[in-house]
Amino acid sequence: MSLIAARHSTTDTPRPAPLKGAGLGVLLALLATVVWSGSFVVARALHDSVPPVQHAFWRWIVALVAVAPFAARETWRQRALIRRHLGFLTLASLLGITVYNTLVNQAGTATTAANMGMIMAASPVLMAVYERVGGARLGARRIAGMAVACAGVLLLVGRGSFTADFAAGDLWVMAAAVSFASYSALLKRRPAELGGLVFLFTTFVLGTLMLAPAFAVSVAVQGGFEATAGTVGPLVYVGVVSSAVAFFAWNKAIALIGAARAGVVYYLQPVCVALLSYALLGEDLGLLGAACMALILGGVALASARGR
Repeated sequence: MSLIAARHSTTDTPRPAPLKGAGLGVLLALLATVVWSGSFVVARALHDSVPPVQHAFWRWIVALVAVAPFAARETWRQRALIRRHLGFLTLASLLGITVYNTLVNQAGTATTAANMGMIMAASPVLMAVYERVGGARLGARRIAGMAVACAGVLLLVGRGSFTADFAAGDLWVMAAAVSFASYSALLKRRPAELGGLVFLFTTFVLGTLMLAPAFAVSVAVQGGFEATAGTVGPLVYVGVVSSAVAFFAWNKAIALIGAARAGVVYYLQPVCVALLSYALLGEDLGLLGAACMALILGGVALASARGR
């Protein structure tokens, strides 16, 4: 009996399941981070051909078309549940869909893609602050890693100094970072009975509806844009991959590992953006950028490392 009990005590231990979930959560957060890095490059590439609000609106229209075949029927079945949580869903849609990406597109008209990626790396700090206010313990190692990564970001933005002279585009990105961090923190309160695809599709619908008036004003004032391969192709990418795929992966990652830990992975974004912007747009960070990226990567490794 003692041998049987000992065997059950080792095979029934609950540790493997959380480790598996944590590993999947990190991978999903990494997938979303890499994909979103491309959307910063697209925002910068389209800054002089597609107005920011129209960019955001068509992005979500494409995302809706991509997600609808998989989520529309179940969303209709859960319409009573959606009405019950409409306030929460509206706020999440406003922060994550309507505001966040529109601000990023606006920033793309006045700053580089690399700079957008650097400043957005500050959003995980806000995510961690939200979790700490909610009672979560972050741990000394994670806090230290976040501090190192933040130092790298500040040095990049300040061009080698911890003081920075922010341009208008930088301020737009900072506002986007606050919106994204608030959205990520809000996901912790997502009703458990709402499925991932239903939540995603509902926020896409609500966010697009809230964006529609601004879209109409933009078309009336700025006019439309020419539909070419150079404009439609990037919009399809941000609509399908950066919206449908990346948002689903990020939301699932937060459900598995929490906003603070997913935010640590998000620190890799400025590195991804810098590499993509160099390859596709010719933006070069130079030796200073490479050194600061080493700080960011070191901070991510420290914050993500597991203790015994």
